[in-house]
Amino acid sequence: MSNWNPGGQPPYDPHGQQPFPPQPGPFPQQPGPFSPQPGSYPPPHPYAPHPHPPYPPYPVPPTPAPPGPFMRLWQKIGPIHTARRVFKPSRPGIVEDPVVARMQKIRTYVGLAAMVWLSVTYKITKSMSDVADDRLNQSWISVLVLCVTFPVVVGVLLALASPEARRELLRRSAKCFGAMVALVAAVFVFPASVLTGFVEGRFATSPVMSVLTYTGIALTFVWVLPFVIWGIGLALIHVFRTADIHEAMPPLLAMALVWEMALIDLFTDAYAGVPVPVRIVFTLGGPVSVTAVGLWELRRLRVHHGRGIQGLLMR
Repeated sequence: MSNWNPGGQPPYDPHGQQPFPPQPGPFPQQPGPFSPQPGSYPPPHPYAPHPHPPYPPYPVPPTPAPPGPFMRLWQKIGPIHTARRVFKPSRPGIVEDPVVARMQKIRTYVGLAAMVWLSVTYKITKSMSDVADDRLNQSWISVLVLCVTFPVVVGVLLALASPEARRELLRRSAKCFGAMVALVAAVFVFPASVLTGFVEGRFATSPVMSVLTYTGIALTFVWVLPFVIWGIGLALIHVFRTADIHEAMPPLLAMALVWEMALIDLFTDAYAGVPVPVRIVFTLGGPVSVTAVGLWELRRLRVHHGRGIQGLLMR
């Protein structure tokens, strides 16, 4: 002990809240006010990790229960999931631009709203169900026109491409043709069921055949019908997954399709009873807007992603 430390207190630690424990020496030290009590643990080091967190952990949201086996099977083979696998492009390394996808959706919704307004305002159709039927028929006609246009475009590409690139073009076109065949076959189920009398129960001649008949009818309306409706929408949005061939194919085919549909509407007098100025606006509005979006998409692909029209020929 000395005059500056009369109580035998240990040195002061400026970085901690507890002083250092007394050090053994040749002279016994007197217990001071900061000395540890006998039998107690030494004070922790100021930089040692705290044994318990100073605050409780953040609450973890409850994990949803995993789906059952039936739901997992339905997610794998359901009509909507199957339509996405069949009609959405899936080539490795494909460019997916969310800005372009958002613009296409906006244009589609605006065009649909305009057609509904036109049908209701000028009494082209009698009810909203007639509007829905008209749009579904027009979408199916667009699918058929696209099924005719696509082989012509592929034939032109095969004629202009180099011999080394023709095999690759045919390989990439296989999934597009497969999507067309799947959609046409699914739609053909309905007239085939009616023409053969399957819906009327013509083949239900025994209990086993009755069960098979009713099961087939249920699958037709529960699986085939949603697949057809969802598939038509995806086929028109992704233009029969022609981006598997090249990213410039969908906008080019979309522009060609809308002008073909405008010619069909013109020759079939689709807007009879509508004033001539309004008829001109609605006849040319769709093709002009789709062409503008298509040209903008081609420019964006060339500038931002380096995918120009020249890549269609794979030279």
